[in-house]
Amino acid sequence: MPEVRAAIRAGRYHSHTAGLGAGYLQTNIVILPEAYALDFMRFCQRNPKPCPLTGVSDTGNPMLHTMGADIDIRTDVPAYNIYRDGRLDGSADDLHDLWRHDMVTFALGCSFTFEDALQQAGIPLWHVDHDTTVPMFRSNIACVPAGPFRSPMVVSMRAIDPGKIDLAIEISHRFPLAHGSPVHVGDPSVLGIRDITRPDWGDPAPVEHGQVPVFWACGVTPQAAIAAAAPPICITHKPGHMLITDVPDDAEFPILSNA
Repeated sequence: MPEVRAAIRAGRYHSHTAGLGAGYLQTNIVILPEAYALDFMRFCQRNPKPCPLTGVSDTGNPMLHTMGADIDIRTDVPAYNIYRDGRLDGSADDLHDLWRHDMVTFALGCSFTFEDALQQAGIPLWHVDHDTTVPMFRSNIACVPAGPFRSPMVVSMRAIDPGKIDLAIEISHRFPLAHGSPVHVGDPSVLGIRDITRPDWGDPAPVEHGQVPVFWACGVTPQAAIAAAAPPICITHKPGHMLITDVPDDAEFPILSNA
């Protein structure tokens, strides 16, 4: 999806990426110093549902060749969050002033990827139709820790009509690099969510009368783990503002480049 990335790189687009890049994998981004990279990779390997690892850069190289042609991670995400010692310390539109020779980039699949397929099947998505970011919540599902990285699973929520839930499950299951099928359908309190109208990330979205909240594992999970690991610096995408790759959305494995 080079044309969308070109607009982002040129500074013409800084909003969320829901509804963009139809047919291509969108990914969450985590950028860490090399000293933390192996433990973070273990965290992803042990928690593939919220952290489906799709690509890893070479140390110090901002080009993410395995995710597509000419992807510069310093410029090709609409907005970034900057964490210092595990705490959010601001945001940025590009990373030229923050990039270091020891940084490693991780790309993790995102549920935005299968949303076009849901819509094509006649399943409306409120946050896409209203140009907002999907609501995301900390759950009570514990991830398997790795080194200093530990966190509860973060989940995203979409309200689905009861007659279309099985179809939504079937469709999302086809996208293993984008979290696959839901982790829970129904009562949010089962996941430890007390108020469905107050997400921890993203924007509130209504669950209309007769609809059922459906929850998918979410790639914001690493941002919760960063708080526990407290690396001196970590850079992520701003929730909802993903990297759009050149990998087809229905790929079972990342497509590697010869670049």
